[in-house]
Amino acid sequence: MNFFDVACQEPTLTHVEFGLCDDQNSTIAYTDMTDKSKWIATVKNDGALPITFTAIDKCVIKDNEHVGRGRCDGMLTTTASLFLVELKDASSHWQTGAIEQLESTIDFLKANHNIDTFKHKKVFACNKRRAGFAVIDNAENKAFFQKTGFRMDIQAEIIVVK
Repeated sequence: MNFFDVACQEPTLTHVEFGLCDDQNSTIAYTDMTDKSKWIATVKNDGALPITFTAIDKCVIKDNEHVGRGRCDGMLTTTASLFLVELKDASSHWQTGAIEQLESTIDFLKANHNIDTFKHKKVFACNKRRAGFAVIDNAENKAFFQKTGFRMDIQAEIIVVK
């Protein structure tokens, strides 16, 4: 399982803003620069850093692989950052499932790669219907970080830092 497989990566972007989309129709997640109505998450890249989007669900991990184990929709990487992203379009009871999918993806990722070179490691649970920031209990966030080594945000805005 190769999370850095170029066959699952889109060309590197340096746009200061773009969206992450999942049409929820059994196709892979993807980036978009023009149709904000399709965006589930907005990526803010004010430094215009080179950033790569990798489709995890249905590409790095195919539907028939590891059946019953969750995986997130995609991954954003720069030279310093690794962000795992779960994209939802649900009105209720979505956060727990999204976090479980992200945690499972972290386990897959760590089992197959050394990710110590990334300074910033974060997971994002994003929901088109709940675009605002959701407050995460500090104890829950701390426990997630201690368990996974990743910070967690439940919001539809992903800010890329140097």
